Parts: sequence; C-alpha cells; structure tokens
Amino acid sequence: MLAADINDLITRTGPGTPCGGLMRNYWQPAALSDELDGPRPVVPVRLLGEDLVLFRDNEGELGLISRQCPHRGADLCYGRREDNGLRCPFHGWHFDRTGQCVEMPGEPEDSTMHERIKIASYPVVEKNGIVFAYMGEGAPPPFPELDCFAAPESHVFAFKGLWECNWLQALEVGIDPVHASFLHRFLKDEDPKESYGKQFRDKAANTEIPMTQLLREYPRPEINVEETDTGLRIISLRHLNDGRTHVRVTNQIFPEAICIPMSNEMTITQWHVPVDDENCYWYSMFTSFGAPVNKQVMREQRLKEHRRPDYAPLKNKRNNYGYNPAEQADETYTGMGLDINVHDQWAVESPGPIFDRTREHLATSDKAIIAYRRMLRRAIEAAGEGGHLPGIPNGKPLDTSGPIAVDAIAPDADWQGVWRERDAQRRAGCSWIRG
Repeated sequence: MLAADINDLITRTGPGTPCGGLMRNYWQPAALSDELDGPRPVVPVRLLGEDLVLFRDNEGELGLISRQCPHRGADLCYGRREDNGLRCPFHGWHFDRTGQCVEMPGEPEDSTMHERIKIASYPVVEKNGIVFAYMGEGAPPPFPELDCFAAPESHVFAFKGLWECNWLQALEVGIDPVHASFLHRFLKDEDPKESYGKQFRDKAANTEIPMTQLLREYPRPEINVEETDTGLRIISLRHLNDGRTHVRVTNQIFPEAICIPMSNEMTITQWHVPVDDENCYWYSMFTSFGAPVNKQVMREQRLKEHRRPDYAPLKNKRNNYGYNPAEQADETYTGMGLDINVHDQWAVESPGPIFDRTREHLATSDKAIIAYRRMLRRAIEAAGEGGHLPGIPNGKPLDTSGPIAVDAIAPDADWQGVWRERDAQRRAGCSWIRG
C-alpha cells in the first residue's frame, strides 16, 4: 500500500503538479486526425487538466491554443475560423496558431493592445492518425522511432476511447500479465468473431491450443521485468505441461504507453492520456507488419461500441457495462460481453476515479506495476531537478526502435531466444521495413 501523499504524487497531472510537470516533457496524444475531418476542423481538447482548442487553419496548418478568450472568457471552440486563425464571436478578437492576438476590431484603430495579449499555445504534429501535442518548456524532444511511427500510414489504424478514471489505473492494467487469465477468460473456445478482443480468442502462436484455453489453464505466469531505454520490457512465461513455454513479450513505453501483440502480424501501441485527474483517453495505434489495414472496417467495428464526439463507450457504469449473470455463468468470466476493452474499462473504473492506494495490497505477480511506479517516482524527481528522463536522449543515442511485442511457443530450455527470433522473422517479411 502507498502513503496518501505518494498516491497523489503519481496520479495528479494538472498544471503545477510534479507528475504533470514530468508528463509535459513528452509528446502527448491530443486528438484523432479523424476528428478534424469535415468543413469546420475545430475541436475541443482537454489534456493534462487544461482546456484547449485544436484547429486546422485555412492553409491546412494545425494550431492548439487556450480555449478561453482572455477578454471576457468566451469559448474559442465556437470561434470563427478565418484569416489563418480563430476569431472570438463575442468581440472579434482574433488569434493565430501561436496564440498571439493579432486584431481587436472593436478597439480604436491606433490601439496596440493586441500586441501584448497572447494565450497559451502548444506545438502539434500529426503521426499516422493521431495529433500529438508538446506542452512542456523549450524545444520538444524527437519522436521515438517506434514501429507505429515508422510504418506507412497505410499500415496503421488509430482510434481512442474515454475511460472515467485516473490515467494510472488505465496504464497499470496494461502491464499486468496475470489479469488476462481471469478478466479476459472465455469459457468457450470456439468463438470465431472478429472484434477488438480477438487476440485472446485466436490460436496461441505456433500451437493448436486456443489462446483462451492457454490463459485459462495456466493462470500463474512467471514474470520477468527489464528496464529498457524506453521504459520496461515485461516477459511472461506460461510453462505448459508438454515441456514447452508460452512466451509473451509486452512493453511499457514511458511515461504512459504500452506496446502489446495483437497477432503475429499486428501490434497495438496504446497511450493512457490524462484528460484530467479523474478521466483519461486510451489512444491506440494498430500497426500491421503484413497487409495494409482496412481502416474503414476497423473504424466501423469500434464506432459500434463508442459514441461521438467524445468517444465514450456505449457500455459503461451507467448501464452496468452490459453485465449479464447468465453469460457470466456459461460464457465469459465477467459477464460483460466479448469485447475485452469493456472488461478492462470495468476493472479500471470500478475502483473509483482515483483509487485510494493506501488500501491496496500488491502481490508477487504485480512486479511490473511495482517496477513502473519506482521508475515513475525517479522520473518525477529527475524532472524537478532537470535530470535525465526515460526515453529522451541525453547526450547518447537511445534504442527506441520496435519495441518487440510478440507471442511465441518455445521449448522450456530455449525460451530466451525464441521471442527475438519470432520478431526477426516478422520484420524480415515486412515490406515497409525492407523498403
């Protein structure tokens, strides 16, 4: 269990907080590129407790500025998009992409007051379907050379969803190898559906045992955690009864992303982004090492489960996540349907908006969570002192490629090399890596 002040330290990310200061040293997902489609590309953004407005100007350039007009506080999300900026409908004050007020049409013609008025603005960059923002001081760091950024746009699909909980609860479910054996347990193995939970209903890698059966029958993985240049590598081993080992390699990408295998040809890189202290978005980039992704089909699948414009899930705490006790008895461990994202959502929202970790009792299987919290606290301290931060170059090149995220089966005595071999085989057959 944690002391209350430490729980506050590692969960609260608003302006002026130590953890918020750390987060602002990294590029953060701010919106999906899809949200800017249409005749008026202007969307509200709440990120790290700040209310902002993202827009594409008349020249196609992106701007991210404070949502509140500094005159009398009107909402610039309703601003008129003109003259390569946004004009407040209240009194016509006009702001460019940098947040500079360039005109106050109601003031005397010789007034220079506008030159002294500037609101917050942040650099933004589009990467394969997601608009990222840098909210820190000084020059932003380079993007890490992760597969989801290196792949061509044709091979990456991006989506997001809203969870009503603190960002740390959302992240920690993704670095917990044990939960899949219970939370995502399916009591039947023949389900053929294509959906977001498909990776836990496929056949396990190079074996005929269904993944659902493997997770169900081997619920006590051996867990190894290693620090990397980008965060943590988590290797979970399920030793089968036939002398083989199922090896699953996942990653924590600092500060709040994970990279996990979805299949032999696809990985998911997912950020858990603080909206504020009690809400977060998950942003996922599905990266294909095989054929180009069918974005229309993937988007339609996910929009059946989410509403727009806020991308809140249709199953939520107000309708008990679709809980069905008959299903729980015969089909799934949760009784909440086949979409594993709903299972995760319940698991991270049900402890409350910010879990009181003074009541928590971590166990041996939580070693990745323990390692991550230690890294987070070190990084918060380093950020306050201007020290080195995980994943950001500091005078030496970092290995930020990949990261490797695979499922594989190996003989018990030879599991150490098989996951690297599996990744090498996947990359050797990948057209965009060869090119």
